[in-house]
Amino acid sequence: MEKQAEIELRPEDRGDDYDAIVVGSGYGGSVAACRMSTAGIKVCLLEKGRRWKAEDFPTDSRKIMSAVRYENQNLGLRFGPEDALFQNDSLAAVACGLGGGSLVNAGVMLPTPIRARRNLKWPKEWERDWDLCESSATAMLRIQSSSVKFPIAKVMGEIAEGEFEENIESSVKLSVNFDVEEPPSNSPKLEQINNCFACGNCLAGCPYNAKNSTDKNYLISAIQACGISRKRRWRVYINEIDYITSDWVILSAGVLGTTEILFRSQMRGLRLSDTLGSGFSCNGNTLAYVAGSPAPLNGYGLNRKQLSEIPFQDRPGPSISSSHTSSLGFTIQSAILPRAYPYLLFEGITTYTWPPGYQLFHGIVDRLKHFIGLGLSQSIILNAMGYDESNGKIMLEKDTDKICFHPPQDPLLPRKIMAFQKLTKKLGGILFMSRYRSTAVHLLGGCNASSDSLGGVCNHKGQVFDPKTPATVHAGLYVCDASLIPCSVGINPSLTIATAAEHASRYLVQDILEYKNKISASVAAVDQNQFSGTGKNLENDNGSTVLIKETMRGYVGGMPCTVHLKMKMQSQNLKSSDKRNWFIGEPHPLLRGKAGGYVVFRAIEKDRLHVIDGEMDLCVVDCRTPYTQYMRYRLLLAAASGSRYILEGKKIMNPCHFALYAWRETTTLYVTFNKVAPSGSTDTMLNLKGELRVSFTELLKCFITLKGNGRGRFIHLLIQTLMRTYILQIPRVTHENFIVTDSCDKSYPSSTIDDIRTADGYIIRSRHWKNARNPLLLSREKVLNPILLLNGYSTESYWLPTEPHDLVRTLLEEGHEVWLLQTRLHPQNPANNATIADIGKYDIPAGMENANEHYTNVDSYLFITFSIEHLLTFMFSAFGKILEVHGPSTKIHVVAHCAGGLAIHIALMGGHVSATHIASLSCTNSSMFFRLTALATIKMCLPLVPISMAILGKNKILPLLGKSKGSSGHRLLKYIALYLPRYERCTCKECEVFSGIFGNTFWHENVSPAMHQWLNKQSSTKLPMSAFPHLRRICNSGYIVDSNGNNSFLIHPERMAISTLYISGGRSLLVTPETSYLANKYMKLHQPGFRHERAVVDGFGHSDLLIGEKSHEKVFPRIISHIRLAEQEGNDLTPRKKDSKEALDWGDDPYREYGDFGFWIFALAIIFFLLLLHVLFWPLKPSFRNEVICHFMAAVYSPTVLLTCFLLCSVSGSVAACRMSIVGVKVRLLEKSRRWKAQDFPTDSWEIM
Repeated sequence: MEKQAEIELRPEDRGDDYDAIVVGSGYGGSVAACRMSTAGIKVCLLEKGRRWKAEDFPTDSRKIMSAVRYENQNLGLRFGPEDALFQNDSLAAVACGLGGGSLVNAGVMLPTPIRARRNLKWPKEWERDWDLCESSATAMLRIQSSSVKFPIAKVMGEIAEGEFEENIESSVKLSVNFDVEEPPSNSPKLEQINNCFACGNCLAGCPYNAKNSTDKNYLISAIQACGISRKRRWRVYINEIDYITSDWVILSAGVLGTTEILFRSQMRGLRLSDTLGSGFSCNGNTLAYVAGSPAPLNGYGLNRKQLSEIPFQDRPGPSISSSHTSSLGFTIQSAILPRAYPYLLFEGITTYTWPPGYQLFHGIVDRLKHFIGLGLSQSIILNAMGYDESNGKIMLEKDTDKICFHPPQDPLLPRKIMAFQKLTKKLGGILFMSRYRSTAVHLLGGCNASSDSLGGVCNHKGQVFDPKTPATVHAGLYVCDASLIPCSVGINPSLTIATAAEHASRYLVQDILEYKNKISASVAAVDQNQFSGTGKNLENDNGSTVLIKETMRGYVGGMPCTVHLKMKMQSQNLKSSDKRNWFIGEPHPLLRGKAGGYVVFRAIEKDRLHVIDGEMDLCVVDCRTPYTQYMRYRLLLAAASGSRYILEGKKIMNPCHFALYAWRETTTLYVTFNKVAPSGSTDTMLNLKGELRVSFTELLKCFITLKGNGRGRFIHLLIQTLMRTYILQIPRVTHENFIVTDSCDKSYPSSTIDDIRTADGYIIRSRHWKNARNPLLLSREKVLNPILLLNGYSTESYWLPTEPHDLVRTLLEEGHEVWLLQTRLHPQNPANNATIADIGKYDIPAGMENANEHYTNVDSYLFITFSIEHLLTFMFSAFGKILEVHGPSTKIHVVAHCAGGLAIHIALMGGHVSATHIASLSCTNSSMFFRLTALATIKMCLPLVPISMAILGKNKILPLLGKSKGSSGHRLLKYIALYLPRYERCTCKECEVFSGIFGNTFWHENVSPAMHQWLNKQSSTKLPMSAFPHLRRICNSGYIVDSNGNNSFLIHPERMAISTLYISGGRSLLVTPETSYLANKYMKLHQPGFRHERAVVDGFGHSDLLIGEKSHEKVFPRIISHIRLAEQEGNDLTPRKKDSKEALDWGDDPYREYGDFGFWIFALAIIFFLLLLHVLFWPLKPSFRNEVICHFMAAVYSPTVLLTCFLLCSVSGSVAACRMSIVGVKVRLLEKSRRWKAQDFPTDSWEIM
């Protein structure tokens, strides 16, 4: 359930646990609260307004203006206090306070006419105990009649006789105290009910405490009992964020309020009858105002001074003291106008007069007469009640989010107007009537009581129907107010409403007591919880509170989506904790809170998706990424269709690139949108991803509209945490704060190490796992082909002792034998002076000659680093060993990562390994193409590698462990690496050095702490860098080249006659998804007879595709599926459909946006570099300066790199283009104008124009 407006709760009530919640305190809610409390049921009464004492009610026009609140949602107008007595939303004026409408009505209590009780819509079950319930309500409200006939009653009695057909004057019974008169007191005691002073101000609230409103009887009798704490069935939303829970909810918010609550609950998935809002009645009301009468009506209320001057019998009396019923079917009552009411409202532009032409002018003249001492003319209010058709309709407009209604038809309206005109003529006044037919003071229906859901919203007990079946009800949900009454009653309905509430409360109390007897405090409710989740989210207001509005727009799953949030941040006033939180890095509680609002996602649901439970944290800390700040959102959404959705999102703030991405990161929310599966459902659930952004305008609105007593503190804390992330870059936690345990409970499968000695004394190794076949695999007729794993550059990716589901274990469980290889550039036994010629001269022959030699050493760690000839040695030795074990006809599945992928492509396309021995090829973040991110491209283009080689000197092996000793060159290079830019920082020094040289190879949030520690402290202890110059040439070329930079491989696509799978990370770090896109396109074009697949896995970067905690769920299944298909295909070379070159050229990479990360940073860096060169060489002569710059650029860049230069001056541009083209640099010259030939130049004044 959800209440539209905010409801004030007493602080001592917040946090309690209630059996029942009553919404509203009018004649219905007060009766229900009283009867349940008397029976020992713990009740929470929710009331929008405050408690009004007698002296608080307005007694003049000035005071009543401070007691009125006006809201117009269409115009955006709001003025007046939120706890005002009269609330107007441009549709209807309602009373707001403890006691509801009983505070400001006339208190007329008349029994329900027989005609209403014989209506076909009237529930027959009510007649069983109606008289008994009516007597109970009469006694509780202390209904009385006045023995004095006041002036207005006398005048109306005289003029009404003969004007109505068969006119009957009935005595008026009121819930007003008419005991022996006592002199007025300036300070009446609130503990007692005083006597009526006949002041005539009842309709503005009795200022003398003489009215028996419900706060004086039913509510004062409500005694809270002790409750039990358990899971509750219902949530009642106090606003869009806060809620409380209960097993029983009683809606008594009035006709418009209760109907609106149910409409809004229906929009959040509550099943309700289609008749909701139908059967609305205005009780046949027609209001009029008679002014300018010379008759002694005494139709204005009196102030305290006038009470002492006028005898009791000459006073106006209670608001209504005369009632005349016509045989035509309607009743006319006269009412006193309270002194506080501004009379001009009744004579303004929203009325018409009879006789016509007197509207506003008459009121002004009347006021002038009073001002000069001539006195006011007499005026009264006329109210006609009857029986309309009860066919009105209440609706909630979805566009304006506003309640509205169509009034019912009233066949007696013309006769009522004629009666008003006759009375006005007799009184000698002017008749003012509303221009709107819907003007009424007695609203009924909207949630009509009926026998089933086809005829109404509730049954005779007030239980709300569940339309799943006609007679089924929502357990614990009741309606108990005027909205139950299914038809007009023809007279003042207050007693009728109280009687219906007494009837419903009898069954309500009985149901609650039976339910409490059936369950214990430790057992959850049996009935289905209408809203997922339990508990309360109300928090004490004794602290800092901030209310925030935020709007985000974007695309989810390629479809437009808009999120409108209202967030509430709250914390205790613990200012001393601010410094503590700053130093230890803990997020401040004021940066966490609850969220409400709605989501517009028309592609999924045509109506709004309302947030029924939302959480958000603006400073989330992850031990894996201590420098990174996250802002997390989690929203539980409810749709009108009954479906539930979860929208989760996070903003990721990395302190990289000198905070150049701060704006984008703080305003971009990466979201996932999932549909919650109902219990027992087998339907396919939604799983969409996308981005939402906050525009600058919306962000400005967000800060301008901040509310609460903690606004300044919240802004200070938010800026403080962003400064810590982006500017100071202080980690909030360190890896040393966390105890790393071995996350793998399973022992690792045993393996053997085969060593192969080369002619020059070096050893290359391969580790072999034999398949421990399970009984299911033993039954297979076909033996699965072995798998060869090729690591990336100096990083273990497959054999991970800390991970329970690494790729080696996964492949062994699948039934394959696994081979993992390493060479002379392995960190544990690296060859410092190994050259490409040495590897080609010694390693390749040794691999073939020593294939039969076996050495076992199970304690070695396996890594591999590739250069071109090194690859040849590696491939021949590896394949020779596998073919020697499995036979020469065996085919091998190859899984390669990064540099390993480059190596296998060089081996195949260079003719060193035949494709006939390859069953399938799976590459992660590598292929024959190698496209880098912007940051990695800058590193490779700048002369960092040559400088690093010079710093290292003769020893090209860099020790990474912090305690390891090294030369001064090693220490200098590690020191420089610590300060090189990267995407993500780490508190581990070894990880910082490694990422400084390479760039980040994985997103830390994807890797377990145990894996992180093993990788940096035990695995990657040394970094052989002798292959970096060759790797730099490949990176700058964008595809595989030989050691001299020549394209010797892409020209041989015929050697790639194999099935391929290329996998890229969707959140690029080093290699962009363009690498796999170009390779897949290349293979489809040149090898159409084989199966070629490509996958981009969202959320992964580079090596975390294989070493991540979730790799076995999101990456490995793709590799296994590809291998299985290759096993099934075998030697089947059935022709496949060939993709045309034109079709491949038309297509574009759908993941290209990932590769554009940081592209503009690259462009800025190039421009800055060119400007720096100009400054350094400016003292030189212009021609010589341009020559030097161009030669320097040609030396820095690879001859095959595509360089787009923006040449901004004619001479310098020509020189630069010339010199770079001469050395083989591909140049694009941009010139604003066209090329001019000799004959094109102007030769006279006409042509030059």
